[in-house]
Amino acid sequence: MTPSRDIGRLLDIMAALRTPKTGCPWDLEQDFSTIAPYTIEEAYEVADAIARNNLADIKEELGDLLLQVVFHARMAQEEGAFDFGDVVQAITEKLIRRHPHVFGDAQSRTPEAVKGLWERIKTEEQNEKAARAGTSDDGQQSALAGVPVVLPALTRALKLQAKASKVGFDWNDPHAVLRKIREEADEIEAALSGGGTTADAAAEVGDLLFAAVNLARHLNADPEAVLRQTNQKFERRFGAIERALAARGKVPQDATLAEMDALWDEAKARE
Repeated sequence: MTPSRDIGRLLDIMAALRTPKTGCPWDLEQDFSTIAPYTIEEAYEVADAIARNNLADIKEELGDLLLQVVFHARMAQEEGAFDFGDVVQAITEKLIRRHPHVFGDAQSRTPEAVKGLWERIKTEEQNEKAARAGTSDDGQQSALAGVPVVLPALTRALKLQAKASKVGFDWNDPHAVLRKIREEADEIEAALSGGGTTADAAAEVGDLLFAAVNLARHLNADPEAVLRQTNQKFERRFGAIERALAARGKVPQDATLAEMDALWDEAKARE
């Protein structure tokens, strides 16, 4: 087969890869659960290319992510559940439904109004989905429903907190969240010094992380994004330590912690 800009060619290639006897042995043994980790990984690689502002890599990684959609759709088609066309139809219907200010009569024209309209329509969709799937024993759906379990933990914490905030379970002041962070840090110290197990201290660390996400939310910051920036800062400064040590004929394993701390401070000061 030759490359093509036609999505039909990509679908044909995927079908060939999944054809018994003549297809690819690895592709043939995959199912939804084994492919799911690759789907998540490809989404992260798209985000990484965007963060690096590398348009060539963005194009390539979007192709890899599209392959994941085609792969899942092909497996569903083999089971007689749905095909790629059904996926396209579902998302086009959703986009039209969630943009009545563009395709309908709604008059929301500010970003804030559009966001509110989107959230209301999305909530209605989730309620309908829950009704089709059945509700809890008391017949009510949780205010926290609809947050996927497989999301990165920081992102899921952010979304859970945002949902709780909508029903009034939230602080009004970031200083109150900061006090909660200090409280959680004190509980970690108590667990470490009061004879608690490392598991007890680790559980308190989880509470601290959750509170830190809450503070980021109150500062209108994405915790994943700010942690990603901190990771990059750490890599940059540690790289400066390695270069400085190399100029002295050393590697980090040969240096003392005090020496590396001093070089870290120098790198920090230069920034």
